[in-house]
Amino acid sequence: MRQKSPRLAVRAVLLHEGRLLLVNAWPDGKSTLLCAPGGGVEPGSALPDNLAREVYEETGLRVRVGAPCLVNEFHDPKSGFHQVEVFFHCSLIGSSSIDPDWQDPERIVSEHHWVCDDSYDNHMVKPAALRQIAFGADTSISYDPLEEIVW
Repeated sequence: MRQKSPRLAVRAVLLHEGRLLLVNAWPDGKSTLLCAPGGGVEPGSALPDNLAREVYEETGLRVRVGAPCLVNEFHDPKSGFHQVEVFFHCSLIGSSSIDPDWQDPERIVSEHHWVCDDSYDNHMVKPAALRQIAFGADTSISYDPLEEIVW
């Protein structure tokens, strides 16, 4: 199999009133896996600009992008897909309300969840380091090593 270049993506660690925003980014209920909102980087656009665009597309929310807090990478050995993600702390600009009929342009995001630390274990969330980044006291940037994608 021919090696593919890793895809670069950005993701938002968006906390509001003690709750972290997570999305299910698997179309047609393929998986219950939740992740932070975000997506692929468009060339020629800064990472924070890409992230603000992606969060808006997936949720309708406006965010202010802060400092990077996590670098994560995952791969799918079957397809050769490899993604490197840069997570940024974000804050809301305006309301935290997401229109239940909101649909991202690619029709991939199927759910939006505001999750508190106490209910985090009730969800399947990746990457593994996200909980500590979102709810932990350490504000230094972290690296979550390469892991296989989970379906």
